[in-house]
Amino acid sequence: MKLIIQIPCLNEKDTLPVTIKDLPRSLPGVDEIEYLIIDDGSTDGTAEAAKALGVHHVVRFTKRKGLAAAFMAGIDASLQLGADIIVNTDADNQYNASDIEKLIAPILGGKADYVVGQRPVNEIEHFSFIKKKLQSLGSLVVRIVSGTDIPDATSGFRALSRDAALKMNIFSEYTYTLETIIQAGLKGVAITSVPIRVNPQLRESRLIKSVSDYIKKSIITIFRIFMFHKPLASFVYLGAAVFSMGLIIGVRFLYFYLTGHGAGHIQSLILLAVLLTIGFNIMVLGLVGDLISVNRRLIEDVQFRIRKMEIELKGREGRRKEGVGRNDGR
Repeated sequence: MKLIIQIPCLNEKDTLPVTIKDLPRSLPGVDEIEYLIIDDGSTDGTAEAAKALGVHHVVRFTKRKGLAAAFMAGIDASLQLGADIIVNTDADNQYNASDIEKLIAPILGGKADYVVGQRPVNEIEHFSFIKKKLQSLGSLVVRIVSGTDIPDATSGFRALSRDAALKMNIFSEYTYTLETIIQAGLKGVAITSVPIRVNPQLRESRLIKSVSDYIKKSIITIFRIFMFHKPLASFVYLGAAVFSMGLIIGVRFLYFYLTGHGAGHIQSLILLAVLLTIGFNIMVLGLVGDLISVNRRLIEDVQFRIRKMEIELKGREGRRKEGVGRNDGR
């Protein structure tokens, strides 16, 4: 059983030594533990610092691509390196690395394929009152949209089995946290959470520039993901709302017409026709989007099978070469 701990980094030369020092060297049920750094275009020598600290693997972007891209690059690299379990943590040592054992336990026990660490959000001193409430509200929305019961949707401390990692496709350029949970819920991946501890703050968050920016980007991300994965529901709800507005105006016009006052409300008849037409077309778009979504799911299934086959073939090739090497050694 091979575990790879991946850490997305952006100018983390100063915090990385603390984070790496706390990572486990061995865990029950795990044969190998390796560390992987994803350097998201750092300019402070983060990649060099990681190598000096003994990090096993470094993936480096020459230009900053964002947290979501760094997360997926780490997932792809970990799979290519033969990881059976992938743990993602932050470079600022926000999460207590001793809880990695708890994080991977549901996967080792066959109870889940995706585990999210639940922080004691209301007890974190450096979180403002507004941030705590927004975290809770955002997690509630994600639970509703995804059909999961994950209480801390924005936690970056999470573990994935190989199969769960193979099924992930991130389209957001902002963050992976919300999208991967929604994907897991909609794709039927066994997902759960475990309580974890946090460490004192080493630096300010770089993902949340301001409360308004965080709210705006989170709303856009959630809406976009839901529309992407559930186009029929998204467009039907929107189209039905517009269509209903048209019906209400139609009933109003009919009332005036039957009471002998319809002559002054011809504009309502025009608006009725416009809203009914727009509403109907939006619902038709939902049907078209649903057909496209079905096709996308088929493509994702093919992609999953191909990626899994590639990993398995690479693993067999690696074991074959090791066997040849041992025979040559004799």
